[in-house]
Amino acid sequence: MNCSNETGKARSRPVLQAVILLTMVAALLSGCQSTPKRDPEFAAVPPAALPPMPEGNGSIYQAGFERSWFENVRARRVGDILLVNLVEDTEASHTNTGTVSRDQSTEIEAPTLFGRGLSFSLPGQSGSYNLSQSLASSTDFTGDADNTQNNEFSGSISVMVTEVLRNGYLKVRGEKRISMTGGNEYIRVSGIVRPEDIDTSNTIDSTRIADATLVYVGDGQVTDASKMGWLARFFISAVWPF
Repeated sequence: MNCSNETGKARSRPVLQAVILLTMVAALLSGCQSTPKRDPEFAAVPPAALPPMPEGNGSIYQAGFERSWFENVRARRVGDILLVNLVEDTEASHTNTGTVSRDQSTEIEAPTLFGRGLSFSLPGQSGSYNLSQSLASSTDFTGDADNTQNNEFSGSISVMVTEVLRNGYLKVRGEKRISMTGGNEYIRVSGIVRPEDIDTSNTIDSTRIADATLVYVGDGQVTDASKMGWLARFFISAVWPF
């Protein structure tokens, strides 16, 4: 009796050790926090090269060394930084109603032989029957769909001037990477800015950026938990017949 108990305990030890090992590995993997990835398309650019400074000639005033008391601090050169206020608020609604109706009928006349219609009678029943047939079908379908979406995006992000166009407009882009417990978040902004829309504090609203691209994405446990599962996606897909 004791031998059988010891044999059972010996067999269960490898299973218990494997369970403990898998638990420790899962805990280590969940505790690891990945570093936010950089998107090369939103990478910072070096500032434009400045012209060489002229050599001094002994005079009190030196050209190229002056500094205006009322110098404009707005971004205007490649490499300058601009603050963008994210004030996006969009609301959209869509209603769709569809109705389909179809009626179809088919008639097959009884065949004739030497000008007379063929008919037959059933045993035990009075009357005669012919081979004429009449088919009719009707199909009706009515569907209604309503969709309402409201998105609000607020915050701020600093972007950098990457190019000055011929008309003086500025191409800007920037990325903010935030690493928190449970995942990473990324905010990316790019577009074209008109210098006249930049205020005195070197700030512009996102609604004044032309050809704007605003991206807010994330990865990690929080993002995975907010995604719809495959079974729920199946029930709302076109494959589901009901």
